[in-house]
Amino acid sequence: MPTPQVLPFIYEKMSASRSLTRKSHLPKKPTGVAARPFHYDRDGQLLCDAVPVAKLAARYGTPLYCYSASQVRERLALFRKHFSRQDHLICYAVKANANLSLLRMIAREGAGFDIVSGGELERVRRADKRAMARTVFSGVGKTAEEMDLALRAGILLFNVESEQELEVLADRAARLRKKARLALRVNPDVFAETHPYISTGLREHKFGIDISRAREVYGHAAKSKWLSPEGVSVHIGSQIRSAAPFGAALARVRALVKEVATDGIQIRSVDAGGGLGIDYAAPLDAETFDAAQEVAAYAAALIEGLRGLRVRLLLEPGRFLVAQAGALVTRVLYRKRNGTKEFLVTDAGMNDLIRPALYGAHHEIVSVERPLNAEAQSATMDVVGPVCETGDFFARDRAMPDAQPGALIALLDAGAYAMSIASNYNSRGRAAEVLVDGRRVRLVRRRETIEDQLRNEQ
Repeated sequence: MPTPQVLPFIYEKMSASRSLTRKSHLPKKPTGVAARPFHYDRDGQLLCDAVPVAKLAARYGTPLYCYSASQVRERLALFRKHFSRQDHLICYAVKANANLSLLRMIAREGAGFDIVSGGELERVRRADKRAMARTVFSGVGKTAEEMDLALRAGILLFNVESEQELEVLADRAARLRKKARLALRVNPDVFAETHPYISTGLREHKFGIDISRAREVYGHAAKSKWLSPEGVSVHIGSQIRSAAPFGAALARVRALVKEVATDGIQIRSVDAGGGLGIDYAAPLDAETFDAAQEVAAYAAALIEGLRGLRVRLLLEPGRFLVAQAGALVTRVLYRKRNGTKEFLVTDAGMNDLIRPALYGAHHEIVSVERPLNAEAQSATMDVVGPVCETGDFFARDRAMPDAQPGALIALLDAGAYAMSIASNYNSRGRAAEVLVDGRRVRLVRRRETIEDQLRNEQ
């Protein structure tokens, strides 16, 4: 069996022979809720919404992350529409992309947030203090200091993941004389086909409390003057492309809610977590990914799983809201050949986008300027970065349109778990970020300098 480091995403359908077909270079006019906000105009220029990506690169430099605000709003609207018959709250998973401007925009849409650290708590507070009341705190290793911050901020709910964490939360709440509303994150032992690094719903994973122990733990929580057990939380993994596992997990949660009700504990909310996946491998012009259909199937499974319960459903989408809204734009530095292998070397590296190196993840790669010649040659090559690691690659044995030094290319579906995992490895500065909204563009993170990196060192 392959090791997790090289096991490809089942759902991404990685293929070493996947190519940018001639069809993918044709202009495409977006209609309805497009899978991605990136498309070619009649002149062969790649646009983000209505703005040429080449102009963004010229103004802000590369590597550059660009995001579509309209795409994120459209995805939020899909959730509101398909969950309209169920009392619900969307709590965006901040870990997917924590840019303050994105958080402000999402807060203005009325959404809440799912956080996993004190740092994310502070980001939400700075984005919109009012959103604190719509924020849930997840994570297996909350510190006492983080609990204090969240209690003082008046968050909606703590998703508690262990019995010892419950004891610490009770102590901190008593010290601050603030009652802590909580949900137990239960582990339903439901298998979901996804990468082993982002599967979280089995007994051998570090997350949650075994569902068979939950009833007893709720009983302990109910005895505390400073704890208010009000919810159940479950999260089985990320990048899941089938609705069935979500429904199966909530069916087990439903049984637990009925059990604890007989003990006098009223569960008011069920947090279904996140995890709804996207199609990373679809070519730019593909119509195979229907976001509305995906959300509709997901909603149907969750609502059926809660059948008969009068609870508020909390949803924690992250990737599905922002991944396809973003792209990493990078410039080709060199082309080189070693033996039979050809390499395209870019100015972006694994410190900017680590998903391919970390998970073996697939990102479609497109030219920012579409070749005007429909018969333009392509070559099979590795697309790599400048970082001093063999694992510094974005694609291997990928058929790419002819790209020479100085050309711009874009790695699609890079709005989630990309900039949020970026690092300063090799003392490289983090990329700039821009937010595009129709024809408007805002720089929402300036490019990091070496002075920024050295500021806190002595």
